Order: sequence, then structure tokens, then C-alpha cells
Amino acid sequence: MFKKVLKRTTLLLMALIVLAGIMLWTPDKSRVDLEKAYGSPKNSYATALGVKIHYQDTGPAKNPIPILFLHGFGSSLQTWDTWSRDLSSEYRVISVDLPGFGLTGEDPSGIYTDQRSVEVLEAFLKELQIPKVVMVGNSMGGKFAWQFAAQYPEQVSKLVLISPDGYASPGIGYGKKTEIPAIANLYRYFFSKSFLVMNLEPAYADPKTLNDGLVNRYYDLMLAPGVRGAILARMQQTVLQDPVPSLSKIQAPTLLMWGEKDAFIPISNSEDYLKVMPNAKRVALPNIGHLPQEEQASIGLQALKEFL
Repeated sequence: MFKKVLKRTTLLLMALIVLAGIMLWTPDKSRVDLEKAYGSPKNSYATALGVKIHYQDTGPAKNPIPILFLHGFGSSLQTWDTWSRDLSSEYRVISVDLPGFGLTGEDPSGIYTDQRSVEVLEAFLKELQIPKVVMVGNSMGGKFAWQFAAQYPEQVSKLVLISPDGYASPGIGYGKKTEIPAIANLYRYFFSKSFLVMNLEPAYADPKTLNDGLVNRYYDLMLAPGVRGAILARMQQTVLQDPVPSLSKIQAPTLLMWGEKDAFIPISNSEDYLKVMPNAKRVALPNIGHLPQEEQASIGLQALKEFL
């Protein structure tokens, strides 16, 4: 009798686990549907080193030195929408979905090192026949921006780094891959909106900034085809290197823009950049977190305009 009860209980538990898996399973969203929701007549694609880069190009096409916007980890080109709309009245503005994110999606090579991303960006600018840009990057995009400026100095007129990544932090040292727990692989198949919100809220000094529109956009584009797998691959392949040798080579006028209440990369990190970058200055943004382009966008935009 006990064996029969145990067997029935086991079968019931297995059934419940399967049912829960079915209910929580989060498949990729349709690319066609995402392009309808997040594309526009100003959006296009360009192939660079085999990667089909999704980008937006607005403003006067004849502007000799466009502004190039690079978003942060887990984000997409839409993070710049408010700034792009304003700046496009005077400047040519290009924003991209970096490899592994947004509607660019996965890199067919499967390589997501920092160097690969920088090389893809350089090939992208060549494809668009753009010899020089004002490069603006936030967080991970900031890291790619200063790496690009160090490797291709003749292609960067000015550099804007918004809470850039690049220095070691607790648990992330130089020369070592970050250890990703095996359970993280489930992220490919199960991804809840509540989990996303929990990870996004610390990015804002005022959590109320994270409204339904922002949450839905981040969530939808996280579910773009191949993005979750690409994000995991990038996390597994990223090896942080001492940034000082590269940063100290950068001669382009540089603006460090930092939210005073950045909980992801604290403003105290800006001192490390100012020590080694000969032409850098800092603008501190009060009551703003990690994403000034989304939180109180007018304040960061004013600082950017003054620098330009």
C-alpha cells in the first residue's frame, strides 16, 4: 500500500513539475512582431563582419561627424530615443543594437568578446562610410566606446562615457572569466517579467521611473530571437583587462557623465578615469542613477549639448 501511495505521489509531483515548466516556459518572441513594435522608417540593417546590425539613423545626413550611441548590457538602441529625437534637429544621430542584443540578435560567429564587439563596430562604420564620430556609450557601451577610442583614435572626434564599465569590481577581477552558475542556463527557457523588474529597479535613483512602457520594452527585446543565449555567451566569454594602458592613450576630449546615485557603477569610480585620461572632465548628475538618458533625460542631455 505504501509503495502505491509513494508511486502516486511521485507521479503527481512529476506532473506538477511538468505543468509548472509549461506554464513558466518563455519562448522567443517573433522577430516580425518585434520589428513592427520597435522599428521605424529610420531603422535599417547593415552587415559588419557577418553580423546584421540593427540601427537607427536620424538627423541631417550630410552632418560630417555623426553622434554614435552605444547602449549598455541588456538594453537596446531605444534607450536613447529621447536624446536622439532632440539632437536630430541639429546632428546626424546613429544608435545601434550591439551584437547579442535587441533586433541585431546573435552574432553568427558565436564570439562575444569585447575585442570582437569593437571590431564589429569599426566594420559597421566602414560599411556606412563614416570616417569619424562623436562616440557616446553607457555602461558596457561605455567600455566599448573607450576601447574603440584607444584602438582607432583617428575615428573618434569626442568621447562621452556615461557610467562606463571597465575597472575590476568585487567578484570580477582582471584576466579571469566570470563564473556563471549552471542554473543561469535556465534563463534561456524561463524568464519572468518580475525577475526583470527586480534586476532593473536598482538602475534608477527613483524606482518610479521604471514604468510599464520601459518594462515591456526591455522584456520584449530580451525575448528577441537568440538574445538570451547571446547574453549568456557574452557573460561566459568576457575577460576583464586592466584598462589603464588603453585609457591613458586616449587623446580625444572626453566627458564623463555619472549619476550621483548610480547603484551599479558608483560615481567614485570616475576618479580612476580622471587620473589616467589626460583630456577628461566629469559632470555629476544629482538624484540620477545608472541610466540618465532614461531618468530625468533633460539633465543629462543638457550636459551632453554643452560638451558638444
